[in-house]
Amino acid sequence: MSARASRPRREPLKGRTVLVTRPTDESAALVEELERRGARAIVAPSIEIVPTRSAVLTRALKDLAAGRFTWITITSRASVEMLASRLEPGNVRARVAAIGEGSAAAFSAWAGREVDLQPSVFTTVGLARAFPKGIGRVLCARADIAPEGLEDALAAKGWSPERVDAYRTRMPRSLPPEARAALADGQVDAVTFTSASTVRGFVGALGAVRGTPKVVCIGPVTAKEARAHGLTVHAVARPHTFEGVVDAVERALRPRTR
Repeated sequence: MSARASRPRREPLKGRTVLVTRPTDESAALVEELERRGARAIVAPSIEIVPTRSAVLTRALKDLAAGRFTWITITSRASVEMLASRLEPGNVRARVAAIGEGSAAAFSAWAGREVDLQPSVFTTVGLARAFPKGIGRVLCARADIAPEGLEDALAAKGWSPERVDAYRTRMPRSLPPEARAALADGQVDAVTFTSASTVRGFVGALGAVRGTPKVVCIGPVTAKEARAHGLTVHAVARPHTFEGVVDAVERALRPRTR
């Protein structure tokens, strides 16, 4: 037997239960990484992403296909899924700026080309800072509840940003039974949040909780939202990726040494 084969599998989260608040159809990568490290991952979606249909979005996509936009900003995988449901890859006739590795990878897998700009800091503030100065129309296809600020920052650099709702975000009235039971029994060691909206949805659906689950956030914007809702943030991902979130869970749950 080789040394590699005999080496024990590293499972630093073995025996730990972690709640994943991403939408069910977007949670697979995070769940897989948690389980690979030995955790019991419970999917407890605190938001639901649903398509939006509007004349404004339809007109914007027609202009995108006609090459009337210089740039399009992609801030989530859901934006890519919207494009894939409405356009052929060759009809994205603009330069593409994407936040985060997941969004960039999703676009590349669908469109067959790399994005043109990806900031080193995976936030809308980071995107605005990385954006070059210039003139022309920029399509900002975002969630209906996404915060303001990106468009103003782009306009300050000379661009003409046009924001459209690419998808809508719904908040559930309650969490799934398995998640509610685990929270009520004090079995949850950590809760992960990957956007400000997952925080709001979780707090809105939250019932009685026993114990003190550690709160782990993907980035500073999400952490700020958690603190605004009275939650103590125990760790923030570095970098702001799914793997970074799992590393942050490890840090939050690591026993303190004297």
